[in-house]
Amino acid sequence: GKRCSMSELVIYMFDIFGTVVFAVTGALCGVRYKLDLLGVIVFACTVGVGGGMLRDVLIGAVPVAALTNETYLIACIGAGLLVFFVARWLSNLRQLIAFCDAIGLGVFTAIGAAKGCAYELHPIGVVLSGVLTAVGGGMIRDIMARSVPVVLTSDFYATAALLGGIVYYALDGFSRLPQFVIFMIVFAFVTGVRLAAMHFKLRLPVASSQEDE
Repeated sequence: GKRCSMSELVIYMFDIFGTVVFAVTGALCGVRYKLDLLGVIVFACTVGVGGGMLRDVLIGAVPVAALTNETYLIACIGAGLLVFFVARWLSNLRQLIAFCDAIGLGVFTAIGAAKGCAYELHPIGVVLSGVLTAVGGGMIRDIMARSVPVVLTSDFYATAALLGGIVYYALDGFSRLPQFVIFMIVFAFVTGVRLAAMHFKLRLPVASSQEDE
């Protein structure tokens, strides 16, 4: 397929933006779980860079970006500190977390898929690269918080990323749109699907078992 020759700087700025947004959701979760300052910062870093690190390890982009460029972790730590000190004035943490999460999901799906294209992965590889980047950090956070990962139970969370990855691959391979436009379409699409799913309470079917009866 086409090489992903999008202006590197724009992707990088979005990557930092997505990292900060996800770090904020991680820190807010830490506050909700009544963790101390270090715990909140650990959650911020985990959600901010966890997915990207998982993706980079799997596609062989090592050493991973978060460890070769200190901006990522500094951004996470900054976001964690900020949330820790302003959390007491924030009302309705749950809604704020969900909104930031939807934006991060869109940004990271597009970035992951773009990186998958740049490494010339096959279609499934590109899609999974997007999904992993988007949901990896949140999964690690949920496991640390001893809850079933949101990605496995939530209304259209990983599904939104999966659809976004497919859209990215299709547009990259079969349209003549500039890379930046594809990126923005996928970002808007995934965030939109996620917010719509939350608003309309869309879910994938859940199997019922004898125990439910």
